[in-house]
Amino acid sequence: MKSIFVGNLPWSVTDADLEAKFSEFGAVQSARIINDKFSGKSRGFGFLDMEDADAEKAIAAMSGQKWGEREITCNEAKPKTDSPRRQRQNADFAF
Repeated sequence: MKSIFVGNLPWSVTDADLEAKFSEFGAVQSARIINDKFSGKSRGFGFLDMEDADAEKAIAAMSGQKWGEREITCNEAKPKTDSPRRQRQNADFAF
């Protein structure tokens, strides 16, 4: 199972739109658009989970493609790690 990052999405894209677009390349386990926590509006990127072979096909086919007026970026998602800023903030509270 691979997680795919999809960036530069049109603001109007929904979870269902993202899933439908990528299901052409195989079964999509999950699709989620990331929304701003204050406004609730799309932040213009999202993530998909697909089987490894299907994910590779989707990344190769969709990277650089136009969706509406925008050229999307598509690559394997990197694991979430603490940013250096967050590490500094946490260090301030260590006893």
